[in-house]
Amino acid sequence: MKTYESKMIRNVCLLSHGGAGKTSFIEAVLNNVGVTDRLGKVLDGTTTTDYDPEEIKRKISVNMALAPVEIGGCKINFLDTPGYFDFVGEVIQAIKVSESALIVVGAKDGVAVGTEKSFDFAKENNLAKFVFINKMDEENADFTSVYNKLIEMYGNGVVALQLPIIQGEKFIGYVDVLNMKAKKFEKGKELDIDIPDDLKDSVEEIKEKLNEAIAESSEELMEKYFGGDPFSDEELKEGLSIGIKDGSLIPVFCGSSTENTGLSVVLDCIAKYGPSHVNNNKISLNKEDSDDKIELKISNDEKLTLFVFKTVSDNFVGKINLFKVITGKIKTDSVIYNSSSKKNEKIASLYIMRGKKQIHVSELVTGDIGGVSKLTGTNTNDTLCDQSIKVKMDEIQFPEPAISLAVVPVSKGDEEKIGAGLQKLQDEDQTFKVEINSETHQTLISGVGEQHLDIIVAKLKTRFGTSVKLVDPIVPYRETIKKKIEIEGKHKKQSGGHGQYGHVKIIFEPGENENLTFEEKIFGGSVPRQYFPAVEKGLKESIKKGVLAGYPVVNLKATLIDGSYHSVDSSEMAFKMAASQAFKKGLMAASPVLLEPIASVFVYIPESYMGDIIGDLNKRRGRIMGMNPKEGGIQEVSAEVPMAEMFKYATDLRSMTQGRGKFSMKFERYEEAPPMVSQKVISESKKEEGSE
Repeated sequence: MKTYESKMIRNVCLLSHGGAGKTSFIEAVLNNVGVTDRLGKVLDGTTTTDYDPEEIKRKISVNMALAPVEIGGCKINFLDTPGYFDFVGEVIQAIKVSESALIVVGAKDGVAVGTEKSFDFAKENNLAKFVFINKMDEENADFTSVYNKLIEMYGNGVVALQLPIIQGEKFIGYVDVLNMKAKKFEKGKELDIDIPDDLKDSVEEIKEKLNEAIAESSEELMEKYFGGDPFSDEELKEGLSIGIKDGSLIPVFCGSSTENTGLSVVLDCIAKYGPSHVNNNKISLNKEDSDDKIELKISNDEKLTLFVFKTVSDNFVGKINLFKVITGKIKTDSVIYNSSSKKNEKIASLYIMRGKKQIHVSELVTGDIGGVSKLTGTNTNDTLCDQSIKVKMDEIQFPEPAISLAVVPVSKGDEEKIGAGLQKLQDEDQTFKVEINSETHQTLISGVGEQHLDIIVAKLKTRFGTSVKLVDPIVPYRETIKKKIEIEGKHKKQSGGHGQYGHVKIIFEPGENENLTFEEKIFGGSVPRQYFPAVEKGLKESIKKGVLAGYPVVNLKATLIDGSYHSVDSSEMAFKMAASQAFKKGLMAASPVLLEPIASVFVYIPESYMGDIIGDLNKRRGRIMGMNPKEGGIQEVSAEVPMAEMFKYATDLRSMTQGRGKFSMKFERYEEAPPMVSQKVISESKKEEGSE
């Protein structure tokens, strides 16, 4: 592949609802330009961009993948992204380095939740938008219905630049509205035909709509439009480019990826009118370790900056960092500074990635996307730059994990291998987190959804040869007491030689803070001062395991008031044991209760789902704390909910809202658990003790 000028490079991420046909679109494009000699199929596991074993097995995209192609004098870097919500991190990475979004919509399924999210992503990130209505060959495909829905939702800037020709309910060709040409599919070719009479009015209507949109791009063109003068080809191109770039124009196209029909018009439009990275003349970057900014020209002549937007692991090459050239040129055998790790890195070899294939290149220019291997300290979100400027780009903000489950090894002795594998997967996937809970000693993995974690477990097996099961995490309950009580503890043992003797009287009562509050009010030396620390130590060790279900005891105050000792047989150990006995007897008599962790939960949903969400939170023993309207018809529902009821909430919320809802959650405090919950937890604890 030759080196292109920066202005001739297009970075386009493909977005859609799951199953709309993004990967098939890429496959058809690669076949059209001669990169592949046959049309790969998702169902057969033979596509270029779905190469991961899990993608082949599940017939869905799991990872973002690159597919650069040469079309119309341009290099288009297509970034194929997953359509399923669990893999949103991959989508966000692709958006970060794109100037345009090609939103793929199924002609039968129409505008789905994923379509709405795609438009939202594109708008939030100021991407130019192109829409491809796919699967026109399928039964019940309805271009007009989908097109009208898009106009209804996203305004009159949505304009069809390609109209399907339907004959006997079959997609047999199309009208290229811009070039006023009609094509018919015949034996793998596109033959010129006259524009059908039944489409002439629609074509004229669209042309007029386009002229209005183009006129609005400048005052000169507005005057020309009102004067009744036709636009020149150059004016048409300029007006379309401006409208597409600023989002006032959203061109719509149609075709069938699996049949490889109708794709040429959208590709031609992206090449001619799509924005490039250099359309923005300058970029403002952060100085290293400072809030100050530095402005750089977006040009090959500027000093070099790269942004690493994704890290992948290759079994043969090792770690590969995917990056975009923000300014300057990158060449092999150069040394570049990592402003995140503050280390220099040697660029030994550069790649262009096409699926899993690495194509070696000697240089990459401003605006292009490539890969580099064998960098020792570089990861996702790092900025690499010329050492003389030391700048950092704003990092990608990944969503926080929404679901956590515990990992249980299937085979003993695999713990080390599991830990190493999970760490590597965490390096690749910024929406995946691993944590060892110091209290429960469980390894917890957290992700966007259950399917996300399921894929992680599958990758752990296929890539690292180790199997695990996922179980609900242990809820970190606590225990405390509700009333004040005075209790005696005595440890006495005689077995030849020195005996053991320790005797204490302690008042136990509810305390004011989480940790043990220990006091002593001894009169007359009934317990010598030297044994006070032993009593406190005995209590501190005892509170680690409560009397109800073995959970730590909190909010406890213990006051040592009396006791006795033996001049020969008393020892620190004896008083420690006496304190432990007093603890066990005292807590059982002081109305012990189980405390459960309560979380603050914020749920964000369209207003139409309010009733269902509130009802569901109530079923989870939640208390609704408030409702606040947000932008775009979104409502924020705040609630306090026991954490034990929230493990699979990410999945349930997605189901209730068809994927439109999201939530955040944080630990708030402990509260007394209701009797039914308490009894169940205590019963399960006793069962576990009995089975050990």
